[in-house]
Amino acid sequence: MWRINKEEGELKAGKIKWLVMDIDGVLSDGTVFVGGDVEEIKGFNVKDGHGIKLWQRSDRGAAVITGRASAAVEKRCKELGIEHVYQGAKIKIEAFQEFMDDTKAIPEEICFIGDDLVDIPVFRKVGLAVAVADATEDTLNEADYVTELTGGKGAVREITDYLLKIQGNWKKVTERYFIEN
Repeated sequence: MWRINKEEGELKAGKIKWLVMDIDGVLSDGTVFVGGDVEEIKGFNVKDGHGIKLWQRSDRGAAVITGRASAAVEKRCKELGIEHVYQGAKIKIEAFQEFMDDTKAIPEEICFIGDDLVDIPVFRKVGLAVAVADATEDTLNEADYVTELTGGKGAVREITDYLLKIQGNWKKVTERYFIEN
């Protein structure tokens, strides 16, 4: 759902080349399992993962900026081919600046998906600020767009599909699934 003028939002969406995401509450539902000597465990939605792969198939980039650090994030990002991973980013705007320095990305071409207060400074710097449906109230108020789906439950896929369609890349990246045998 657009929180800004829809036409303005679609113009912004058409320029996006980078998808930058938080992990907890965005790519996962925010639940963290910790116990004894066991490493932290997170659950990831495979539909979100496939959406990221479709996005990358359109010659677009993906990155992660997360306040926590875990081997689970490292492994999932490696599986998805996400090369730009910034973990332990307690002040996300600093990690975001590092990402821009590393990639030479320009803010107008970046979509950031977040869910909590720490994401707001990044929202204010990017071309398209997206909050997942179950984000905090203040975060929702700062977003250009709010997903229908919640974090870890397909919200990232919702955005990748939308961006690919509005940019005219959907058919190209999905044609292999619709070929008649």
